[in-house]
Amino acid sequence: MHKFPEIGSRLKRAQGHLAKVIEMLEAGRPCLDLAQQLHAVEKAIGNAKKELIKDHINHCMEETSEALPKEFRVLVKEFQAFTKYL
Repeated sequence: MHKFPEIGSRLKRAQGHLAKVIEMLEAGRPCLDLAQQLHAVEKAIGNAKKELIKDHINHCMEETSEALPKEFRVLVKEFQAFTKYL
């Protein structure tokens, strides 16, 4: 099952953080506060990207590899195992 709802949730979180950064900027908040909030935006987007990549590897590549010889399917499985370290 694809993790698109989870990815969407992460992107909505980033959207919320970004809206907060804009509000803070307009309110003249200190640079440190802005930097912290921008860091949260970056983390949320980065996490969404990681989930999308892992989802692609775990679902799309697996479906495609079913027709491949066994030694290639083993390599795909090994590659999938590495995604937890992204």
